[in-house]
Amino acid sequence: MPTPPGQLVILSGPSGVGKSTIVRELIPRFGGKLRLSVSATTRPPRPGEIEGRDYYFLTNEEFSRRREAGEFLEYVEVFGRGHWYGTLLSEVQPSLDAGQWVILEVDIAGAEAALRHFPDAITIFITPDSDAELERRLRLRGTESEAAIQRRLEVARGEMIHANNYAHRVVNYKVDEAVAEISEILQQRGLSA
Repeated sequence: MPTPPGQLVILSGPSGVGKSTIVRELIPRFGGKLRLSVSATTRPPRPGEIEGRDYYFLTNEEFSRRREAGEFLEYVEVFGRGHWYGTLLSEVQPSLDAGQWVILEVDIAGAEAALRHFPDAITIFITPDSDAELERRLRLRGTESEAAIQRRLEVARGEMIHANNYAHRVVNYKVDEAVAEISEILQQRGLSA
């Protein structure tokens, strides 16, 4: 009997809402049946980042060639920095074909592009419990200027408008509660723990 295909899970939410932390806690709950899709980027590696684990680091030329060849599920240029980010189809499709579920952590535009390829994907939008909490989390990072924080908050407000376009909306009051809620959603959709 052939292995049933896996399912794509699309996770979005504003910067600072805790998506990466949630994914890091979520994946071990499913004993290798759920994996995070590794994105490609043209930006240089940061200290400690590992090729194939954190990102696939591509030259601008390689990214452009692969984009033009239709090898990306979704991609975006981060303006102001001039770096491209994207998800290679080869990072997603083989895992799905092998019966593994794949989680894709992307922005609103990335989710829309991914849904054109995988209209049956499970969509989950993570929201903060308040604007004040999101601002607190962004400030706690200690990595950005005041102008960058204000820009991220403005973008977040725009992204929140799209939350209702997702099948599921999870409020991240506490990481463990958000992880439990998402685990339950995935189990209801057929992923066994």
